Amino acid sequence: MPTFETSDHARLHYADWGVGQTIVFVSSWGLDSRMWAPHMLHFNRLGMRCIALDRRGHGRSDCPGRGYDYDRLADDLAELIAHLDLHDVTLVAHSMGASECTHYLSRHGRSRVARVALIGATAPCYLQSESYPQGLPFSSFEAVCTMLREDLPQWLRDNADPFFLPAETGVTEETTRWTIDCVLNASLKALIDCFMARVHVDMREELRALDVPMLVIHGDRDASEPGHGRLVAELVPNSRYIEYTDAPHGLYHTHRERLLADIGSFIAEQCQMAQDGRMFRTA
Repeated sequence: MPTFETSDHARLHYADWGVGQTIVFVSSWGLDSRMWAPHMLHFNRLGMRCIALDRRGHGRSDCPGRGYDYDRLADDLAELIAHLDLHDVTLVAHSMGASECTHYLSRHGRSRVARVALIGATAPCYLQSESYPQGLPFSSFEAVCTMLREDLPQWLRDNADPFFLPAETGVTEETTRWTIDCVLNASLKALIDCFMARVHVDMREELRALDVPMLVIHGDRDASEPGHGRLVAELVPNSRYIEYTDAPHGLYHTHRERLLADIGSFIAEQCQMAQDGRMFRTA
């Protein structure tokens, strides 16, 4: 299986399928490259190269017990892209992966990235403060971490239905079980450290400074990140926002066909605009 060694000596696994124009997929909290397998196969059939990283502490990558802050996670993504010498990349990210992509762009620039699609994006800011009164107190996040430490399997089971809305979307029990097993396969330290890293970061200024064409897709019944995609799109100058009716946080699976079509159209439109020398239209 393909791996590379990071500058802090962690060996990370990645999937690399196909040839052609490159899409790099970035996974959500707790999941790994396997969540993207159907999406990768779809774009492979369209003649694209698809790459997905197992975040450190997840999947088949090393569990070094460190490096779960956004600086290091962004560096891991940057070092993978540099290791494979990728250019004109489309980044596609779900949930926490959206924040990793944001921080990658602000920390490493967009010289290798042509466009970004964020799905079910995490909030620009979480903690309540004078500048962000609509945020939540730190104690609410501490309570979640306590549940993760004490009974992660039960916490995942309790949150599976809001994640997929199976009674309405038709997600099978087998898919739910597989998703839970993927998260349980991750390092508990990685899960908690990544969760808290997300809580402590304020990315509002980073998002305002982005100059990359961006597609933001969010579900209007996302219980994990309610309304956060719209907040992200409002901050990014060069973005387009699409909201899916009755879609939950797990829309990468529940609304996969529509999602693949929207991402494919975004890539095609962007490529055509680049050929024509036109700017991305946000309306």
